[in-house]
Amino acid sequence: MTHFANYLTTYLTTEIILYTGAIGLLVIGLLGLLVLKNIFRLLLSLVIFESGANLFLVLSGFRANGIAPILTSTQENMSQLVMNDPVPQALVLTAIVIGVGIQALALSLIIKIYQRYRTLDMNEIHRKLEQDIAGISQSTPLASQEQPLYLYQKNSLVQNNEGEK
Repeated sequence: MTHFANYLTTYLTTEIILYTGAIGLLVIGLLGLLVLKNIFRLLLSLVIFESGANLFLVLSGFRANGIAPILTSTQENMSQLVMNDPVPQALVLTAIVIGVGIQALALSLIIKIYQRYRTLDMNEIHRKLEQDIAGISQSTPLASQEQPLYLYQKNSLVQNNEGEK
């Protein structure tokens, strides 16, 4: 067990753990955005992705043994001090404020969509929205409501190949 503890203290630094966490949040959020069909869960995935991006930005300005970038006249030998970069911190603060505004707007839109369509499933909302648009424009919906025909079933593929020869 001491070999494993020695390995952890040698190779696993705080920065590696934080960068791994940031990349993990980015991956979890991106997978949620790509896979999920519930719009509320999509919003939560976007929040997770945003948190990972913010953490990654803050880490880009972090320096080991760095101090806050505040200069005072009492500090001696300023050239040897290692300071954290304040620009990524300012960017992240701005991103957090913008993100909260976008999340509030998205949540209010989700509430309105649920009140209108009584579902949060993207496919169902899309189908009902197409029906609403077709009803307003007095036309047929663009998407067919029928099940798709599979052209490459074994029998039809054989018949199509024989008919072409």
